[in-house]
Amino acid sequence: MRLVLLGPPGSGKGTQATRLKDELQIPHISTGDLLRAEVAAGSELGLAAKEVMARGELVSDEILLGMIRSRLSREDVANGFILDGYPRNVAQANALEALLADINQPLQAVVQLDVANELLVERIAGRAKAEGREDDNPESVRKRLQVYSDSTAPVIGFYEGRGSLAKVDGVGSLDEVFARIMAALGK
Repeated sequence: MRLVLLGPPGSGKGTQATRLKDELQIPHISTGDLLRAEVAAGSELGLAAKEVMARGELVSDEILLGMIRSRLSREDVANGFILDGYPRNVAQANALEALLADINQPLQAVVQLDVANELLVERIAGRAKAEGREDDNPESVRKRLQVYSDSTAPVIGFYEGRGSLAKVDGVGSLDEVFARIMAALGK
């Protein structure tokens, strides 16, 4: 199964991706983790990313795509993968589609976890309080949700237009949401 998992911050993507990884026996590829690993490894792409981040800038789509290309060339993705955190905009979605066509590994599913913004604010605020994270205050969460809405939400339309998007209600117990995702995947 080759899968992209979409959803705003706090929607449960990371939690559900971990469960899907275990159930489907395919790697969970988080672009944040991938970026940190490449920087730590001192790879050419990692060094380029580190330089960009040191300037306080966002890592370019080209660098991210290079990292994803490198990661998708590994043997452990032969039976599929779960992409989490990428694509974040329509340009990245187009680039990913071209990359996957080039390596003859087209996506089989795109799942969007759908959760209302106010519930996301509550979830993240609760997590912030439990973990002592001051950066997850309601105001900053609302700002991150607006950034998501402005840049990442159009990716939903991109995949809807291709008929590959499954919207899944992300509200409920972990097991309930997981069961909905599996049903959307036909599993």
